[in-house]
Amino acid sequence: MFEGLFQPMHMLIILVIALVVFGPGKLPELGAGLGKSIREFKKALSDAEKQPMIETKTAENKKAEETVAENKSV
Repeated sequence: MFEGLFQPMHMLIILVIALVVFGPGKLPELGAGLGKSIREFKKALSDAEKQPMIETKTAENKKAEETVAENKSV
């Protein structure tokens, strides 16, 4: 269904339409905003992947500290 959607001629037509709609002055701003949002999205994903590991290590450290405290009191 979409196998011929991103051919070079189609991309050129999309670029021309975007140029007509937004104008040559606005396109660099739109591109910069799009790039910034993609970078922030990727950063948020990588931070979300790291967060569970940090929480797991924190829980493991608490268990280890409790074990050490129990062993010292015995």
